[in-house]
Order: sequence, then C-alpha cells, then structure tokens
Amino acid sequence: MGSGMRIMVMSDIHGNKTAFQAVLERSAKIGNIGACILLGDLIDYGMHSNEVIQMAKALPYPVICNIRGNHEEAIIREEYDRFSSERGKACAKYTRSVLNRESWDYLLGEMAGRGRKAFAYGGKKCLAIHGSQGDEYWKRIGPEESPEPYQGYDYVFSGHSHLPHFMEKYLPAQDGKRRNKQKVIFINPGSVGQPRNLNPSAQFVILDMEKERVVFEKAAYDIGAEQSSYHGQVDDFYRERLEWGV
Repeated sequence: MGSGMRIMVMSDIHGNKTAFQAVLERSAKIGNIGACILLGDLIDYGMHSNEVIQMAKALPYPVICNIRGNHEEAIIREEYDRFSSERGKACAKYTRSVLNRESWDYLLGEMAGRGRKAFAYGGKKCLAIHGSQGDEYWKRIGPEESPEPYQGYDYVFSGHSHLPHFMEKYLPAQDGKRRNKQKVIFINPGSVGQPRNLNPSAQFVILDMEKERVVFEKAAYDIGAEQSSYHGQVDDFYRERLEWGV
C-alpha cells in the first residue's frame, strides 16, 4: 500500500503550461506517486488553457478526483457576474472564445460536474472542494474555518485562494479509543500557475496518507517564457503578476 498512498495534489493551474510542465518534471524526480487530485481552475488567466487540458489528459498518474473550479463553472455557464473585476470578466470571456472542441469535451465529460466530490482512498474519507462548504466555487477555506461542516472526513482538499495551507482541526466524536476526538486534516496545495503567496514558483503538494506526511513543493519555471505568450489578449495584470506571485 505504501507507494500507492502517495498522492500529488494540484489546483489553480490557470492556463500556465510552463508552470505545469515544471511541476510534472519535479514530480517525476520525486517518484513513487500513485495518484493525483485536481482541484479545479485548470483554465483562464493564462494563454494556454487548451494546452493545459491536453497535459492534464496525459498525466502519468491515475486521477482519482477532478473537480470544477469557479472559472470552469463560470465559463461553461457563461455567468460572469461574480468575478470581482471587469478585467476578470473580460479574461474569462476571452478564454471561452479560444477553447477548442477537445477542451470542451474534457470540461463537460471528464471533470466532475460540480466543485466538490467526496471519495475514499486508502481507507480515508476525503472531500475535494474548490471553495468551501459555504460556497463550493467562490468562498475559500481559511485558518478561521470551523471544522464542523466537515465532520466525518479525514482529509479536506481545497483550492481557490491560491494560498497553500495545512491545518489539523479536531471535533468531538464517540470514539473512546481516540479520547472522543476526530481529526480533520485540511490541505490547500496553493496554485500551480497563479500563486499569490509572494512566491512565483509553481506550487503543489505531495501527500503520504500512510504517514500523514505533507510536503509543499515549489518548482521554479521560466516565467518570461510564459509571459511571452501574452500579446494584449487580456489585461496585462495577469501577465505581470506571474513575476511576483501576487
């Protein structure tokens, strides 16, 4: 069960194929990865949404969970009102205009039709959710999050904030062997393609469930090469922020 319990967790690739490639190269060097979790927002902001989807389809690891993010949901439904800026709305509309048939087949056929999925892996009860129980697409899980809405899960994987976190929280439970406590482990791997923790490297997590070992990985990549694909298609903000991880 050892190597199969090692999971690669990724979120918020956002059309950044150079960052995604760096992550895949880094994961190959790490080795012994038995599965992969994708937490949404593969597309938008970046100029390579179609290419990222093709790369996701060719992942060398079994994908045990693949949920939509708020960007997939908005673009599929053509509902842009919840974006916080006009540039965000315009960017999403541009991304929709360039998606090819294969990308649409993936979005509609290979990703889960929601922003959340409960599943079991390695004897653990897991919840993958792009946002949070308060709003599976648009509300992030933060340090202040109450564990109560996540009762019954051993692991909760989330994205959306682009900020990596690891939290252990505890709930009362009828379990004398464990002193009537239940532990819920919350993991956000950060963002592969649009990090916002002031570190521009592509970010992801390697989780060993057997050992409860969580490693936050960072892969440097050629940011200039990715920036060179921007030619005024969207607001320059999305190109410039890559350099600073904001």
